[in-house]
Amino acid sequence: MNPLADSFALSASGMQAQATRLRHVSENIANADTPGYRRKTVAFRAGPAPTARTDAAGPGVQVGPVRLDPRALAQVYDPAHPLADDSGYYRGSNVSLMLEVADAREAQRGYEANLRMFDQTRQMAQGLLELLRR
Repeated sequence: MNPLADSFALSASGMQAQATRLRHVSENIANADTPGYRRKTVAFRAGPAPTARTDAAGPGVQVGPVRLDPRALAQVYDPAHPLADDSGYYRGSNVSLMLEVADAREAQRGYEANLRMFDQTRQMAQGLLELLRR
């Protein structure tokens, strides 16, 4: 087992998981005004990530299934809207832009942390190669 290769695989799986999370956040923001849209969420769990040398599993991060937010949809009053009922209300989305921006920032910071770990591992590998050349 190569610890440097496992570190590369671990940080790469973390970056991929955060990129998936950021994609769902951007979908939520894009559909914030879509009637009947439910916010999508993803959860992370520890799971296997292939190492660089073999197909065997090492440490890693996996994205769990996409879940729809169970919170109630907002009731929007607009009698002129084609989806409005007799009382003038229709169901909006349950997306909170403030929550989505906070999730996007958290995903960005998680991605950057994994990127820094990847870069530190690269620098350690480069230093090791320099020592071996001497």
